[in-house]
Amino acid sequence: MSPSRKLCVYCGSGNGRNPAYLEAARALGTEMAKAGIGLVYGGGSVGLMGETARAVLDGGGHVTGIIPTFLASRERMLTNTNELIVTNDMHERKMTMFARSSGFVALPGGLGTLEELAEISTWAQLGQHRKPIILCNIEGYWDPLVTLLDHMRAEKFIREGMDFTMDVVKEAKDVVPAFERRLKLSPEKVPQEILISKM
Repeated sequence: MSPSRKLCVYCGSGNGRNPAYLEAARALGTEMAKAGIGLVYGGGSVGLMGETARAVLDGGGHVTGIIPTFLASRERMLTNTNELIVTNDMHERKMTMFARSSGFVALPGGLGTLEELAEISTWAQLGQHRKPIILCNIEGYWDPLVTLLDHMRAEKFIREGMDFTMDVVKEAKDVVPAFERRLKLSPEKVPQEILISKM
């Protein structure tokens, strides 16, 4: 049975240079399965994507893979997920991931991960959703992005009334508690003017 809480994980289709990234993907998947939180992800079997999905499955958790047709072979589609959705294009993939998720987390990744995180944050900024957004900053991987967001705020491009909520955690084990804490806040209790919350 599909769980009511599902976390969409954005992450790399490669392993990255630092072994800590792969370890974090594995740890996040394990913690999600323990907490009964389903995984929604990009559907691949390689890199951090595949490692997260396999860890959730190994822990008895629920995995929904969503992948566009043109990436099915390139990212070596993981076929033993609980649900596998093949979309026509990237736009349909991202909208399906959004619709099926209760929140979002970004592990280390490349341009695709950054683009997905930026888009979901923009939608939050524009008031299109209030779902939790968590940045998993393993060994400072996302420090340049955090600095850039602070700079955007200082330069008034992220200005009053246009801010959004993003929790920044340093370890994979902190993602589930941050996600669950944020879910407990009703929309009325979530501050509009939150700056990045670093834990």
